[in-house]
Amino acid sequence: MNKKRILVSLAMVAALCLLIYLQVRTWRKFNWHTFWVNSEHVDLLGIAAGLAITYFVYALRAVRWRIFLKPASKTVTTRSLLAPQYIGFTALALLGRPGEVVRPYIIAKKEHLSFASQMAVWTVERIFDIGAFAIILSVTFFSPDLHALRFYHGLREAAFVLIFLVVGLIVSCVVIRLAGEPVAEWLHRRFVGFAPGFAHHLRDKVKEFSAGLETIHDIGSALQLVAVSVVIWGLIAVSYLVIVHAYPGDLRGLTMPMMIVLMGSSIVGSMLQLPAVGGGSQLATISMLSSGFGIEHELAVSCGILIWAITFMSVVPAGLLLARHEQLSIRALAKEEQAEEAMRESAP
Repeated sequence: MNKKRILVSLAMVAALCLLIYLQVRTWRKFNWHTFWVNSEHVDLLGIAAGLAITYFVYALRAVRWRIFLKPASKTVTTRSLLAPQYIGFTALALLGRPGEVVRPYIIAKKEHLSFASQMAVWTVERIFDIGAFAIILSVTFFSPDLHALRFYHGLREAAFVLIFLVVGLIVSCVVIRLAGEPVAEWLHRRFVGFAPGFAHHLRDKVKEFSAGLETIHDIGSALQLVAVSVVIWGLIAVSYLVIVHAYPGDLRGLTMPMMIVLMGSSIVGSMLQLPAVGGGSQLATISMLSSGFGIEHELAVSCGILIWAITFMSVVPAGLLLARHEQLSIRALAKEEQAEEAMRESAP
């Protein structure tokens, strides 16, 4: 692990420790009996529905990746991309952010494509994810359910910032797609004088990203990708709703627009997480349930942990089984990719 990754990891641990400390101060009067009572009365049918939706979403991600690969390969099938999705998200759950690279790495090896091209696809996939969530969040603001929230105005401003970010990303993608080589060389000239290593690395990344954008080869594919992305995030919101409504009492009063907000808080929190145990995602979800929606602490904690377990960690058993079937080691894959990445970065 290089110095940069060590510093980032330490910063994440420090931030999580601070969040945990603040939550402990908030929950000094936490009632464990109430917590267990609430957890015991969860509707198992709702949990099963949330689990089924979560697994179906991974299958839809394989469908979307297949659309990305249309120009590069005519032989790749959605079925061949299913295992890499489950294994990749298992790596993310167990290893944290370093596990992000496992999914594109497996696909590159399995389909005989370059790792750089699949990392570019992964980057474009993230843009579609952000854009799809922004679309859903924008539609949500027409609901009167959110107007009563005391943080509605701040939430609306955050949504506008997100929309502007998406527009900026789209414009940047269009520019790089149409003129990737000139843009890469222009950036290289601007930085090579005082940071040659960074300049070379930036030029290569821009070229790789430009190559990845070539996966969107026509308007029809772009519309398909938008539609699949919106369906993916819509289903994730539905999974949140069925899990939340599996609890008796106040949680059943939360509506779909509130689930979109809850999902957004979880996404923000997931930026700070530790391998296998998470942290930021659960704390952000719990905080939104208790402070944002007025749910009692014990119920919010139980629900927040269950949401994280089903929507994020439930893929682990399937991923490990598929990795064993494919004769793959998730940890070895991550280390192998990191070694290759280090070699690429050290190359002149």
